[in-house]
Amino acid sequence: MSSIALVDNAATAMAQAFEGQLLRPADPDYEMARRVHNGLIDKRPALIARCRSAADVVAAVTLTHKLGLVPAVRGGGHNVAGRATIDGGVMIDLSLMKGIEIDAERRTVCAEGGVTWGELNDVTQRHALAVTGGVVSTTGIAGLTLGGGLGWLMGKHGLALDNLRAVTLVTADGKLLRASAEEEPDLFWAVRGGGGNFGVAVRLEYALHPIGPIVVGGPIVHPIERAREMLHFFREHTGDLSDEHTLFAALTHAPDGSGVDVAALVTCHCGAPADAEEAMRPLKSFGAPLLDAVGPLPYAQLNSMLDANYPKGALNYWKSNFLAELSDAAIDTMADCFARCPTPMGQLLLEHIHGAATRVDPAATAFPHRKAGYNFLVLAQWTDPADTQRCIAWARETYQSMKPFFAAGRYVNYLDDDEAGDPVADAYGPNYRRLQQIKAKYDPGNFFRMNQNIRPLA
Repeated sequence: MSSIALVDNAATAMAQAFEGQLLRPADPDYEMARRVHNGLIDKRPALIARCRSAADVVAAVTLTHKLGLVPAVRGGGHNVAGRATIDGGVMIDLSLMKGIEIDAERRTVCAEGGVTWGELNDVTQRHALAVTGGVVSTTGIAGLTLGGGLGWLMGKHGLALDNLRAVTLVTADGKLLRASAEEEPDLFWAVRGGGGNFGVAVRLEYALHPIGPIVVGGPIVHPIERAREMLHFFREHTGDLSDEHTLFAALTHAPDGSGVDVAALVTCHCGAPADAEEAMRPLKSFGAPLLDAVGPLPYAQLNSMLDANYPKGALNYWKSNFLAELSDAAIDTMADCFARCPTPMGQLLLEHIHGAATRVDPAATAFPHRKAGYNFLVLAQWTDPADTQRCIAWARETYQSMKPFFAAGRYVNYLDDDEAGDPVADAYGPNYRRLQQIKAKYDPGNFFRMNQNIRPLA
């Protein structure tokens, strides 16, 4: 019997007990369902299991084993390297799992694995509560959280994973396990940074914090001719930020779609209005910006402010590394490299990390990067497939030019698939061996390997 017939027969046999959809390549919804956020990714799973419940996920894992195939797990589908899908395997798609339960008195929220940050914020902000999320609202909560979770609130409330109180997983052997500080504590340590290596996250529970609903934030855009001066200002100003204040910098393109090169600061202050006004004064008084859109706005709006810059279907290729320091030479190199950017959607981004996110023991969670500093991201994005090779070449050349300024650490959520050596081991550093041991306990056969893969210790 052919492999196609095996998949068809198995899916047909399972269909009656499956609440969601089982899609094969000939099915009408298959083409839409197989697509992920990054248009550069063009994979064709043998089967897409669009789950509606934890029971569906258990069934999908069991079926994948039965067929002898490899699973890929899709939450929001934003992973740029395309690990949410797979050629010839089974995509376990959680995008229909949208349940959210909030306990405003206890300041906690439980959400299913297909929820996005925009959807979570819509619920929590009705109670003026929030948790550190990403900076693009269409990103899935599960992938971002389990790999780290940089966001506007991390200076005050830590990374997304620092706010995780429990996670329910479907493990490689089809079991449903709840991991927390009291239950499966080794597994709970591992999933806070270890990504999708240990199972399918079907339910995540977070601590919430009083936020908004109005915060102060937005972009300030400067002429590209002031890029070096602005980055020097950014470096000096980020040396003494309060926990409530987050500030990123980018060499990018004008938000009006003109494609004009610009230098931008993007910021958020989640503290008292008077403190926010005082904190924003130096940013507003620096230079002669082309646009100053910093002001009071709903936190949910701030969290979706950059969505239009990352449209679904655009072609993306990213490379990233932490910086040892933002030196004068690093700033000059960034400016020179951006001047050669071949796409009006490309950018070089600096994400500043400080405050509560850095006051955690590197061994307390699997995520080891707890030093104040900067994450550097080369973001090549374009729409015409004819531009693919030159856009990828620019990203690689820029990354290579910046290497002299890199620190040892890597942010695992940004790892791509064409790295030399063992970038996953490099990303976890001193925590990697313990992660391998826990991987060997919960997934000794490396069933969940379509991810930033941690090899089980033999």
